Amino acid sequence: MASVASETGDDKVTINEQRAKRRREMARSANDVRSRLGTPENWYTSFDLERQHLFADTRINAAYAVPLLALIVAAISVLWINPLFIGAWFTATLCTHFMMVITSHSYEKGPSDQKARIYWRRRFAFGDFVYGCSWASFFLLPQTSESGDGFVIFHFATLLIVVAMNTMQSATLPKCLLASTLPMTLIVTVSFLQQVNPIHYTLAAMAIGAQGFFLILGNQLLKNANTMLEYRADKDHLIAELETANAMSDEARRRAEAANLAKSRFLATMSHELRTPLNAILGFSEIMKDEVLGKMHNKNYQSYAEDIHGSGQHLLNLINEILDLSRIEAGRHELHEEPIFLDDIVEECGTMMKVRAKAKTISLHHTHEPDLPRVWADERALRQVVLNLLSNAVKFTPVNGEVWIKVGPTSDGGQYVSIKDTGPGIPEDEIPTVLEAFGQGSHAIKTAEPGTGLGLSIVQALINMHDGKFSLKSRPGEGTEVIVTLPRARIMNYSPDVIWVDPNDKDSGVPSGKARSA
Repeated sequence: MASVASETGDDKVTINEQRAKRRREMARSANDVRSRLGTPENWYTSFDLERQHLFADTRINAAYAVPLLALIVAAISVLWINPLFIGAWFTATLCTHFMMVITSHSYEKGPSDQKARIYWRRRFAFGDFVYGCSWASFFLLPQTSESGDGFVIFHFATLLIVVAMNTMQSATLPKCLLASTLPMTLIVTVSFLQQVNPIHYTLAAMAIGAQGFFLILGNQLLKNANTMLEYRADKDHLIAELETANAMSDEARRRAEAANLAKSRFLATMSHELRTPLNAILGFSEIMKDEVLGKMHNKNYQSYAEDIHGSGQHLLNLINEILDLSRIEAGRHELHEEPIFLDDIVEECGTMMKVRAKAKTISLHHTHEPDLPRVWADERALRQVVLNLLSNAVKFTPVNGEVWIKVGPTSDGGQYVSIKDTGPGIPEDEIPTVLEAFGQGSHAIKTAEPGTGLGLSIVQALINMHDGKFSLKSRPGEGTEVIVTLPRARIMNYSPDVIWVDPNDKDSGVPSGKARSA
């Protein structure tokens, strides 16, 4: 058994180390991606495979645009060139073009390993060279008659259009761009230089300049394509990271739910196991302290019985509060709602607390607005809310102190309960701690007031289940005020003629416990 446990422990350590290493790698990768996304420098990755895909897609998409341009050029050229020569050239150009389209289709369906990449790149370069030569042959076709400057201008315009078109198609592969445009530029330049007219020299120089310009343009298009591919790769990488983080979050949530379920089962089991002996302890200790079976002549024994009964009662209350909070957090606490009067519940709770308040000479002041409508709520839950708040107010209010309880309508048509005391108050930085489960302020710790620190957590949870609001206001030396509010949706027979009076507004001109009418 010991060896098995040791092996299990070693496996868990190994799994934890692997997860920690994976998280570190993901963090480094994420930081690297984020730093690259914010880097202004122009750095580019080759992205050979992606650029070849862009090249093939462009060729496929232009499958019908190129023949249309070649048809227009052939139709116009009939004015100066023999139609037979034009037909032969047009057929050869279409064949080379569709050869490139078929090659692109084959590439899209073929494998994408490194060897295949080099093979297809060579095929693309060779196909573009043949395609460029087919267009270059157009400028070598013999003229049927003296054409003058019109034919020269037509040649130059055709060169610019075709070179621009090939630049757009082959920009992602620089070798293919040179292979498809350079033959045309060289043929046209040489043919222009063979003429003696100055216009031909000018057009030859412009052809060379245009070739350089389109090469620069192609290089810029290549950079833009690389930038687009880089950002796409970074986005895909971040999406993959988010999916991984989401999967890890789902796994953590599943484990948390499993742990919460195990906790609920444990509390349910322990509540039964603890309540059974506690009931016996409380029952026997109560019989002993009340001397039901006869006088207890030793006063110390009677004091011990009272202490046992008080401790058992405290422990039972603690168990009940823990179970209530666990049921609420697990979503298993069901509200049994019905029409009730909120001020009646508050008045009953105030009556129940009078004994404890009288023991400390604390004055309870209860005021409420007249003719408040009923609310749709769980009577037991609201009673628990008010009792918890009143218990806290009486507990932390010093001797001869005061506690004010107010019930009234809110500005949006709901109803509120305000409980304010003259206790020592809570420092502002301790309020979040007090509102947490098992949280206690410094005053409660110093005075060793009995309590579990679950009262306010249960109050907040129950009010949230009623879609209400909870607020706590406190300052050292000025006391504490807690206000719980039920929304208008839970008010029955709501009357818009009732106008809310702020319970803290002393200048409203309305006596306490009254409401103004519109």
